[in-house]
Amino acid sequence: MGVKRSQLTLRDVAREAGVGESTVSRVLRNHGAVSAETRRRIETAVARLGYVPNRIAGLLASEGSTLVAIIVPSLTNNVFPNVLAGANSALDAGGFQSVVGVSEYQIDREESLIRAMLAWRPAGLIVTGLEHSEGAIALMQGSGVRVVELMDLDGDGLDGVVGFSTHAVGRTSASHLIGRGYRRIGYVGHNIQRDARAGKRLAGFREALAEGGLTLVDSELVDGMSSIEAGRDALARLLVRSPALDAVYFSNDDMALGGYFHCLGQGIAIPDRLALFGFNGLEAGRCLPQPLSTIKTPRFLIGETGGKLVCADNGPSRVDVGFELIEGATA
Repeated sequence: MGVKRSQLTLRDVAREAGVGESTVSRVLRNHGAVSAETRRRIETAVARLGYVPNRIAGLLASEGSTLVAIIVPSLTNNVFPNVLAGANSALDAGGFQSVVGVSEYQIDREESLIRAMLAWRPAGLIVTGLEHSEGAIALMQGSGVRVVELMDLDGDGLDGVVGFSTHAVGRTSASHLIGRGYRRIGYVGHNIQRDARAGKRLAGFREALAEGGLTLVDSELVDGMSSIEAGRDALARLLVRSPALDAVYFSNDDMALGGYFHCLGQGIAIPDRLALFGFNGLEAGRCLPQPLSTIKTPRFLIGETGGKLVCADNGPSRVDVGFELIEGATA
């Protein structure tokens, strides 16, 4: 093991720049008046030495923070990276930095992440969805920071809420398929106990079917995370049991893409023999030879609005960004 190097301090930067430590501190915190020449000398010294400010020490001294904690359930497709890009855009503009945790759709893991992140005394907290453990809710309510929940409006929020009605998404999806004349409809999805929003979409879908005098003929749920492979294999199993289906609703575009590839491999004509409908409006679905029929969600806007909301002292507590039906060519 090599010799551990001594840690650079504010005093080292001050010595290198030929100024006092308090002057260095003001420049690094961008607080107080400092001449352009002095600022340049300090920034040059910081770059030359490779100094990294101790933000935790600064936080303890100032009782303020520029960190905003963000917890998302997954990074396996473009949905939540898009949300993060929007949030970071707003946070950067407001002088904040994000720290991100991934819960993998596990409610206990989300609680642990919330507990760990709140220990850093962030300026705000952004979480996904409206369903959390009792412990997580208690932590957020007692945190003293603004909490913004993203992606869902079907329920009461703790503070700020940005998203759309997931229940309405399911209803709109079913109405589209019914309007196109499909009657023998199946469902392929992932674990709706872990992903509450997928469960709400399915409930809305079933409700609209019932109003049209229909029910789901059959469904296939995978136990793990959604993926293209999972969607492909799940549709194959579903069609073995229910070969007469004329349409399949998927919990998201990942699963629908897998269904598309299964049909392609098996020579199943889309949509003449089997219609496919997804959710999210991913770029990959738009780039298929037959663009995927789906619901497009404004993910960047959701993240951006959430970022603005969490940094504001006040403002709207509930923002509906809506969603868009993409007719595509698969349903």
